[in-house]
Amino acid sequence: MVLMLRLFKRPSIREPIFLYNTATRKKEEFTSLKKGWVTMYSCGPTVYDHIHIGNLRAYLLPDLLTRLFLYNGYRVNSTINFTDFGHLTDDADAGEDKMMKGMKREGYEITLDNMRVFAEPYIESFKEDNLMFGNRPPTQYSRASDYVKEQIALIRTLEEKGYAYRTKDGLYFDISKFPSYGKLGNVDIEKMKAGARVEVNKEKHHPADFALWKLADLGWESRWGKGFPGWHIECTAMAFATLGKQIDVHTGGEDLQYTHHNGEIAQAEAVTGKEYVGYWLHNAHITIDNMKIAKSLGNGIRLKHLADRGFSPTVYRYWLLQSHYRSGANFTWEAMSASKNALTRLYRLVYEELVELRPGMVNEDYERRFLQALSDDLDTPRALSILWELAKDTSVPPKEKLATIHAFDSLLAIGLSKTPDEGRHVLGVVEVEDVPAIVREQNARREEARAIKDFTLADQLREEIRKNGYEVKDTPEGPQLTKV
Repeated sequence: MVLMLRLFKRPSIREPIFLYNTATRKKEEFTSLKKGWVTMYSCGPTVYDHIHIGNLRAYLLPDLLTRLFLYNGYRVNSTINFTDFGHLTDDADAGEDKMMKGMKREGYEITLDNMRVFAEPYIESFKEDNLMFGNRPPTQYSRASDYVKEQIALIRTLEEKGYAYRTKDGLYFDISKFPSYGKLGNVDIEKMKAGARVEVNKEKHHPADFALWKLADLGWESRWGKGFPGWHIECTAMAFATLGKQIDVHTGGEDLQYTHHNGEIAQAEAVTGKEYVGYWLHNAHITIDNMKIAKSLGNGIRLKHLADRGFSPTVYRYWLLQSHYRSGANFTWEAMSASKNALTRLYRLVYEELVELRPGMVNEDYERRFLQALSDDLDTPRALSILWELAKDTSVPPKEKLATIHAFDSLLAIGLSKTPDEGRHVLGVVEVEDVPAIVREQNARREEARAIKDFTLADQLREEIRKNGYEVKDTPEGPQLTKV
């Protein structure tokens, strides 16, 4: 039974949703194929290693979409796949298989059974990072190796319809039979052919023809011989199997539009004769210190590396939200520090000033403006500015402000709607008995100094407390210590 996600009540305010469709290169108002339902497919990782923070941006996009759709009363059926075989290192039809490369790295004997075993920890690692990052899990995850029969059936249909031809190393899709190939990214097929270098496979009719089945000593049996399906056919088959032959939204990194997603479209529409995807959305990549993220450069930072430097996954999420998903962003540790400081100010508002209140009614003016921002192709920078405007607006009653912040957080997931105890933990509030003895002594001396109005000494002791790793804040209930 397919699990449908529906967590939010239908809001009193609904805004039309406009999304930038890569296929048409313009913003279009979203209309689902089936009223009240959204189907969404997102290209997942090749599970030969842990993902880095750059990879995570690709999964923020479907999460924001899911939250926005749910907030507007839709039901969402979504899939993220795991490629656990057959993804070659150059994302085309040459090079070494990434899974086999990873297995050799870790000393595995190359067998299909071992390939599944090898993939398991990286699949679990992805799921854990995705949750820690604040993303909701999809309705289903799908492993490519679980859908080989469906891929073979789809390839057989393409061959029977005349879209494929055989070579010595497998079966290829003939793009000349699909005139609209290349509509994503506006790929110039004729220019590609004219500028092509010597082909690795001289039997290919066109440089852009892509493998449907690759012959190999390792793999599955088929009518074309032993081997494995091409990378592009994996996603088409899994989208068909989990969501249907026509889907509303497909997401992925911007690099996938040129080859992988054009391949998906060609395969799907050649089989069905119908439009495969209503809205294609692609996120831009991030750089680190203005350099592309690559393991060879040693800059494949993971969430655990952020934690080692004192930054939570939510701080990184907040940093990403400050840029539009279609704009590149450059990661620096200084930018992370600024994001941490900004998020801490929001946490202090919610978990120190408003924490004891019962939320009131959502402020409709702020809700409308916030939804207008997110409904305009996920304009998260504008949404954050509206959140900050609300935070500073003294004319909004505190209970109303808290309820509105909670509503915003259901869409952004940056930790502003936790329980009071969870909020105290986020802020690093510590109980007195957990504080080192020297800090407890300094704090007691500071209270004595304040009692006799020796504020010079009190300030000196505050600084000593800070040097020992704690910050003291004076509250009506007494001094409150937090870890710096």
